[in-house]
Amino acid sequence: MKQTILSWFTIFVGCTIMAAGFVFFINPYKIVPGGVYGASIVLHNLFPSIQVGTFGYILDVPLLILSVVLLGSKLGARTLAAALSTPLIMNVLSWIAYPTPEALEALDPTQIAGGALNLSDHLMLTSLLGAVVIGVGEGLVVRNQATTGGSDIVAMILQKYAHIKFSSGILLVDGVVVGMGLLVIGFGLGSGTATDQPSWHLSFYSLIAIYVISRVLARVINGAKNDKLLFVISDKKMSELHNYILKDLDRTATCIKSSGLYTGGEKEMIFLVVSYKEVAGVKQTIKQADPRAFVVVTDAYDAYGEGWKPLPEAGELHPE
Repeated sequence: MKQTILSWFTIFVGCTIMAAGFVFFINPYKIVPGGVYGASIVLHNLFPSIQVGTFGYILDVPLLILSVVLLGSKLGARTLAAALSTPLIMNVLSWIAYPTPEALEALDPTQIAGGALNLSDHLMLTSLLGAVVIGVGEGLVVRNQATTGGSDIVAMILQKYAHIKFSSGILLVDGVVVGMGLLVIGFGLGSGTATDQPSWHLSFYSLIAIYVISRVLARVINGAKNDKLLFVISDKKMSELHNYILKDLDRTATCIKSSGLYTGGEKEMIFLVVSYKEVAGVKQTIKQADPRAFVVVTDAYDAYGEGWKPLPEAGELHPE
């Protein structure tokens, strides 16, 4: 029960952090970081009387319904809670942050918190800050088996009916949204106020924000990918290394029978995955067991199984 309550609490904390990233660092500067809320920023510039969070509802709810109709998805309570609470939190934070309805409609950055958070002259900084905050918030939501809906639903529909890879679908959706932002905000088709810097430059900041969000999201969900993969090839049976792996590391490894291509002689090859902190000890033990051993150390993108992560369930969300 405590774990369930903590999980739900974390989802709402993640939604709040994500909404704050948009309200304080993204929306006021007309940066369009793809997805539903990027499209909502574009639509707000066309219809400034309707807030970004409200457009989030207008876009997200039909997408959630489409996911049920076209994909046969079951909408879990956590996904519904995250998808429906994020736009509300975004609107509430916007009403608190701006002192007047006029400032709220214009999303005037000079009016946020009395001008204390005005970063109009530091668009790169606000792009990075906003992307990191949004990535952390979204990562907390996804880590607790929820999603805020949005472009991932469109990507899954494209994958099923247009046979487009999921990652390519996400890229396509985000590209269309950024393109809309370029037309509406960059080339003045919207009703947003002019900025000191040419508005079409905002599209480049949008691309930076999209990239940083994806990296932070992956880091929050998966953690640091610091596992290492070792191949050790020796003419000897390296009993010292076997004992070190089993007893000191409390791990196991795979011994593979192999032979040298040139000599044809039998060799022992050990396949081993360890954390990056354990690599130095393994290499020292290999040197003691066989100084002439051939060793390859490379990054392990992911490791699943006993002692590592469990294999993902069907439909489980992964950022990469």
